[in-house]
Amino acid sequence: MSQIIALTNQKGGVGKTTSAVNLAASLAGLDRRVLLVDLDPQGHASMGSGIDKYELDKSVLDVLLGEATAAEAIVKDLVVKYDVLPGNGDLTAAEVELLDRDKSESCLTTALASVSSEYDVVLIDCPPSLNMLTVNALTASDSVLIPLQCEFYALEGLSALLDTVEQIKQNVNPDLAIAGILRTMYDKRTSLTREVDKQLRDYFGDMLLKTTIPRNVKVAEAPSHGLPVTQYARFSRGSQAYRVLAKEMIRRLSL
Repeated sequence: MSQIIALTNQKGGVGKTTSAVNLAASLAGLDRRVLLVDLDPQGHASMGSGIDKYELDKSVLDVLLGEATAAEAIVKDLVVKYDVLPGNGDLTAAEVELLDRDKSESCLTTALASVSSEYDVVLIDCPPSLNMLTVNALTASDSVLIPLQCEFYALEGLSALLDTVEQIKQNVNPDLAIAGILRTMYDKRTSLTREVDKQLRDYFGDMLLKTTIPRNVKVAEAPSHGLPVTQYARFSRGSQAYRVLAKEMIRRLSL
């Protein structure tokens, strides 16, 4: 039974795409069959997986609009060892086009139904906003993984996101769960990180994943090489952290 997990945070720059790419690679490294869906118009998850977003025959937009099947658009046999349903700037058009459709929030659910059984895990990299693409991702998903930087405004943004998850549960996807909150760019030497950390623990308890992703130069460099950090710099702190995260997710969600 495939598990579909959306990585989302309406705040940009929190390590969402980096975490999607590296979690996909780490799960694939643990013999899980993984599909990464790039639902962000920036197309960074596609690029970070070694795909040229400017040269796509078919993209996730074609799939959402019913102009191609997921099987036709998925890119396989990549160096990264997982499959990708790629996205690019064309996705900015999806917002308008989807609104004109019946059951517009379920387009991705329908698209993934035909291929999800081929995978153990489907990870969806959402855009950094709570728009129709994100609603599609949350409607299609079993759970949500929320990457979060330990900074002053983090908690405020998180409460808005949890409200959205609650609305999706009430209206279209009652089984949607929180897979966990992932602390990224983590540096426990700073007093702000320690303070936000304590607030997160007090407020969210078990929702907070034990694994933290440290600030790491190799993690930042890897995307420019079209590789996850787990392949670009296997023994770096960042790479090791994502492997630990993959194991924690496997235990937590029985992947």
